[in-house]
Amino acid sequence: MKYTHLNSICILFFFPIFLLSCQPKPGNSDATQAAAPETTEPTWTQEEAEIKAAVDNLLIAAGNYDLEALDKVVFDNTNLGISSLKDGDWSSSVITIYDYFENVKNRIPLPYCEIISDYDILVSESQMAFVRGDAIVHRFGIPQTREINHFTLLKENGIWKFLNISFTVNPIAEEKKKFDLEIFARSYAQAWCSKRPEFVASYFAKDGSLQVNKGAAARGTAEITKVAKGFMDAFPDMIVTMDSLVPIADKTRFHWTLTGTNTGPNGTGNKVKISGFEEWILDENQFIKESKGNFDEEDYNKQLEGL
Repeated sequence: MKYTHLNSICILFFFPIFLLSCQPKPGNSDATQAAAPETTEPTWTQEEAEIKAAVDNLLIAAGNYDLEALDKVVFDNTNLGISSLKDGDWSSSVITIYDYFENVKNRIPLPYCEIISDYDILVSESQMAFVRGDAIVHRFGIPQTREINHFTLLKENGIWKFLNISFTVNPIAEEKKKFDLEIFARSYAQAWCSKRPEFVASYFAKDGSLQVNKGAAARGTAEITKVAKGFMDAFPDMIVTMDSLVPIADKTRFHWTLTGTNTGPNGTGNKVKISGFEEWILDENQFIKESKGNFDEEDYNKQLEGL
């Protein structure tokens, strides 16, 4: 995780649904399968799976800077311990979670995606858990740092909450900072779950465009932010999942599923679940130059009206 003054950021999240939300579903496409290395998934007990879900959700929210969510899963005396390597020297710092809150409020963050490749989980009497996670932090599909995370969790009223969050930050060598399209897409889906529409726009080139079905294309950061805000306002609990990536000539189809409840201004209160895709053209810097979105608008409207 990351905290900017130390080249790192740390935050965490709550709702278990997010474990399945802003992360890709197991892909059916050749592109998705080829991008994922073959690994043997450990067998988790139900309790370990709950703890892993809590940490995974934490990391999703961390990349989205959801302070409201963070406040619900930490104790008042939670601390963040950070040790960072820079130019061959280690520097360490300890701050309170609320110091972190204030730090985030006073700056303009950029989204990131942190993925743990290896977990160690130790549970004590079903009341306390110690977790170690070996992770890589990515921004816009490019690895930035390797972080070894350590978490102490306590169960309060049946809910796992974080008492301590500590991590080391080690920069990735420049020659290993290679763009990964699948992680870019995974991060993009996470941004749609962020309640921060500017995060969605940050995945586009400055002069990029986003078209939804047959509508006029939104061009540039401000207009794309407005489109994303429209969906986020309409569906405050919106979840966007990445379903698969499919290469088509010089384009990529990003297949997604949106679920949410239309409880925004003048909302119907109905739940919606709709799938579709965006067809991307990326620019030379691996940002979205053009996105053409497509979904079944008739089905969407029927669900919206509860028909």
